[in-house]
Amino acid sequence: PAPTKTTPTPPPPTTKHQQRRQAPIQTTSNMATHRKSCTFFVSSNCNLKLFIISFGLLAVSAFILPAVNSTTTHNMSPNVAGKSLSDGRSGEVPTAGELERLKEEEARLATMLSSIRRQKLDVLRSRPLTVGIIGFGRFGQFMGKKFIKYGNVIGTSRSDYTKIADDMGAKYIPLSDLESFVMEDELDVIVVAVSIVSFESTVKDLVPHLKKRIEKGGSCPLIVDVLSVKEHARNILLEHLPEECDILATHPMFGPDSAKHGWQGQTFVYERTRIDKVLLDPSKDRSFHHRLATDNSDSDGDQFLDEEGVSHGVHENSEAHVMGMDRIERFLSIWEEEGCNMVSMSCKEHDGFTANSQFITHLMGRILGAQQLKSTPIDTKGFQNVLKLVETTNADSFELFFGLYKFNRNSMDIIVKLREAMDDVVGKLLEKEGKSDASLEVKRSCL
Repeated sequence: PAPTKTTPTPPPPTTKHQQRRQAPIQTTSNMATHRKSCTFFVSSNCNLKLFIISFGLLAVSAFILPAVNSTTTHNMSPNVAGKSLSDGRSGEVPTAGELERLKEEEARLATMLSSIRRQKLDVLRSRPLTVGIIGFGRFGQFMGKKFIKYGNVIGTSRSDYTKIADDMGAKYIPLSDLESFVMEDELDVIVVAVSIVSFESTVKDLVPHLKKRIEKGGSCPLIVDVLSVKEHARNILLEHLPEECDILATHPMFGPDSAKHGWQGQTFVYERTRIDKVLLDPSKDRSFHHRLATDNSDSDGDQFLDEEGVSHGVHENSEAHVMGMDRIERFLSIWEEEGCNMVSMSCKEHDGFTANSQFITHLMGRILGAQQLKSTPIDTKGFQNVLKLVETTNADSFELFFGLYKFNRNSMDIIVKLREAMDDVVGKLLEKEGKSDASLEVKRSCL
């Protein structure tokens, strides 16, 4: 039944203000009808909006979230990605099928990495480097056989290695014609692979020809050293070379004997010293391999500081800078493609480490070699390793050993510490035997 009016109709207002105030006043019937109509209208619109929102969320879940999850997974470090699995505090247990999913993701990433490596190799071979090697002896040939796989090789040395160069597909120019070697049009890199003691004189001989090449409008090749002592080589190159020459200081921590079966897993240390006349501060240089080793994803690999503290971008608006960086990366990629463990390190830091590793190894090998040690029918594994050390270290020239001693300022400290250690060990043996202090001093003086 229709509702009965219970409120009398108010008298007509006398003013506009009163009309506005009286307008909202309605009967119970009108208010009920208004509420029903509003409820239907709101309900209908809400249902439509909820339908649209629900459909939108389904679309987001179906198309966007997988991509977000995939991107998030790719960008997470291994520690972050596996946190829920390894963090005992989280209390989360991996669901069934999680391991299979991770294996599939691992396979996908491995395929992607393989594809990137093939692309890198294609880029490397699309513009092959021409590498000149000064000092085409045993170590120079050792490098040349690998370089020829990625570009062209030109060797020069005091001895005649024409036949060896021809056999490996390289070009050979006698050292007596050093100018022709330097003036080769396509020469991109010069690797100075001479002994430590003759390094400075070789660089000095090289300088006039480099200046002549620059004066004729040619670019200076990238100069690379491979000495076992780095500060000495760095200082000589900076002192004598024209500033137009980019410098890359390197040390392959292996040679023809230790890496006769390949370079896979061998350590290669390098410092980008100078690019486009900018002397880099190695303590602030952040190469790809440095960031990879430190796992510092927040570092800006596109920036570096020179020694004056000025920030430079890897891809600055300088053609010479961009070309210089590209040339260095191409050269380093050869070692990387051959499987080397790439280590970015300052020359100063390198020499501190090698004094405690490489020099003492050669020192002990020489000392033990002087004992005329020989194999026996009952050698232990330990003694076989000693003989191997003697063989490896004495296979290198004494000139190399002398260079490690003379041009590494940390070498004498190693000798002094070794003497002190010998005195200490022998002293303990004599004390254990009950020898007198006098005889102990005699033994120590002999040492």
